[in-house]
Amino acid sequence: MKKLPQTGQWYKSSRSDAAKQCVEVYLGDGRVGVRDSKAGPRGPELWFSDGDWRTFLASRVWER
Repeated sequence: MKKLPQTGQWYKSSRSDAAKQCVEVYLGDGRVGVRDSKAGPRGPELWFSDGDWRTFLASRVWER
């Protein structure tokens, strides 16, 4: 992430490309939400605690 987004709103991940991998992330209230932007605001969402999200980011699992 190049800069931290505002908390309390959905934003498009900087790791998403324009047409294929559209992921939106929500930061705030001690939790992080993730959803597919193609599904829109009515699509399914995954929610994580701040600690779980930080562990995921630190794992760099997507680079394996």
